[in-house]
Amino acid sequence: MEREQFLEKAQRAGCPEEQVRNLIRAKVFLQPRQLAASAAARQCDALAGPTAVGYGGARGGGKSHWLLAQMGADDCQRVPGLKCLLLRKVGKANMEHFEDLRQRLFGKLKHEFSAYRGMLTFANGSKIVAGHFQSEKDIDAYLGLEYDIIGIEEATTLSHRKHQDISTCCRSSKVLADGHHWRPRIYSTTNPGGIGHAWYRAKFILPFMEGRESDTRFIPARVDDNRYNNPEYRKVLEGLSGWQKKAWLDGNWDIAAGQFFTTFRRDVHVVDDFDDRRAVEWFAALDYGFTHYTVCLLGCRDGDGNLFIVDEHAERLWLPQRHAAAIKAMLTRHGLTAERLRRLVAGADVFSRQSDGTTIAAQYERHGLKLRVANTDRVNGWAEVLQKLGDVEAGIAPRLFIHRRCGRLIETLPALQHDPHRPEDVLKVDADEDGNGGDDAADTLRYLIATKARTISQRKLTGA
Repeated sequence: MEREQFLEKAQRAGCPEEQVRNLIRAKVFLQPRQLAASAAARQCDALAGPTAVGYGGARGGGKSHWLLAQMGADDCQRVPGLKCLLLRKVGKANMEHFEDLRQRLFGKLKHEFSAYRGMLTFANGSKIVAGHFQSEKDIDAYLGLEYDIIGIEEATTLSHRKHQDISTCCRSSKVLADGHHWRPRIYSTTNPGGIGHAWYRAKFILPFMEGRESDTRFIPARVDDNRYNNPEYRKVLEGLSGWQKKAWLDGNWDIAAGQFFTTFRRDVHVVDDFDDRRAVEWFAALDYGFTHYTVCLLGCRDGDGNLFIVDEHAERLWLPQRHAAAIKAMLTRHGLTAERLRRLVAGADVFSRQSDGTTIAAQYERHGLKLRVANTDRVNGWAEVLQKLGDVEAGIAPRLFIHRRCGRLIETLPALQHDPHRPEDVLKVDADEDGNGGDDAADTLRYLIATKARTISQRKLTGA
């Protein structure tokens, strides 16, 4: 009966027959959500398929069990001589966990295990190396080596840079029996939170949620997915509070430790549609950068006093004239010109005089965008953003909504943290050298919301 039920579940999940045979041969009967992850792993075989599979969310979802099962009971059995690396933070915990899972998963598969070397070798020569990264510098020990598969446990404990570093080791020269080359891939499991929360969310979660996955696949984990959890475990998670409950029980990726905008809810604040004819007032704000992003947000107010951020321009390594042309094109999409805006404000840095006596604001004005200085009060500005987000759980209706086309702003808000030295302020963070992360879009939103028409006129009169 168990075999028949397993076959039915595997078929529904999209697992190919060969994969199902491998799992049955090993007596590894995965649960439905785990089977969905295994089906995604097999999609990596296709030339147009993914190269990374993420499985994460709530705690207790059976993620670690799946990761080792997929690598050992399926991939290593079908390809002789496969070399896999299994990474987990803290080496001792990894070895104990590895040993426990090995005994449960591979009892029916002939293999040798060396605890001293941290290596499991199957009869066909395929092997799994158990590694660790107790501190991020430990990752450097694996650089320069070659692995056909890399499995990363607790992936959000890695920074974006170190994840990129270890990704360079996922390469293969292996030719399969049918003449095709093995496509290297990275499997990862994790929970929301940690130093890598923002990059993992951007790489896996957002493409999954927005239906635009290409080189990644993400499988959300829920505590109820794992029928082997003891009944008391869910109660333990339900007893948590704050971000931990939302992240570890609900698997909510818009929540993280130290998160500033805890009341932001994608299903509440992000809208798919907005009729521009509802607007009674239009305005825009700009945060300028070169190596980091220049962001311009277009917003409006409707007759009920709700604020909608309807469009976004976000690019880096552009000169002002190119930004100006793109911003004017954004306005045109909504039947607007710069003259129709009630205000177009920017951070104070664009009004600072450069060595030649000119300003960035003057460059924009030459290209048809007359900027005014924004209210840059950080603490009060963030407080206004929080107020407009409302708090749906407390029955406070939101007054701020963001169109889904404003992707950088939507990505930014949930990732921002409290400044530990000034809790009322957001921790200042710049985008990395690849343009990931940063707070530019959020700063632009703060300018747009905190700057009032009377503030502009007063500053104009005083010559500020």
